[in-house]
Amino acid sequence: MIHPEPTTKIDPTLARGTLVEVRDATDAAPAMVVLSFPNTSYQIALEAGDDLALFRSHLGELVMGRIFARALRVDRPHAGGRRIEPCIGSPRRVMGTVVAVDPIADVVVVDAGAPIVLRLTAPGQEAGQFADAEFIACDVQPGACFSIAHH
Repeated sequence: MIHPEPTTKIDPTLARGTLVEVRDATDAAPAMVVLSFPNTSYQIALEAGDDLALFRSHLGELVMGRIFARALRVDRPHAGGRRIEPCIGSPRRVMGTVVAVDPIADVVVVDAGAPIVLRLTAPGQEAGQFADAEFIACDVQPGACFSIAHH
């Protein structure tokens, strides 16, 4: 079923998705949250960037926040679409258009179906080398996380 997309304009660096699961930390894995996004099959598992009680209080609700990831080498492919791979589980690769650049924080925000704040980690790459609307792709390190935007 196709769900109506929200039409309210928000900060393009904020992800808006439904919080579908909260997982407690185990000996083998940190606390995780799972987000879905309207009209996608995404079930993105991210480390919890806030207290689990806060996430549990919003379980099943549409939430806004930021997805943070550490990018490995960022490339400029000539073709492709916006996506997060895999579509179920923790992100390993993202591809999309740049919606914000912060050279001081050395981050690039890419719309990959959901906006992701990428901290650049590859030697010789800096956020200032990228521009709004540029198409980029990169692998991301394990540990991508989500924090709810506090109003």
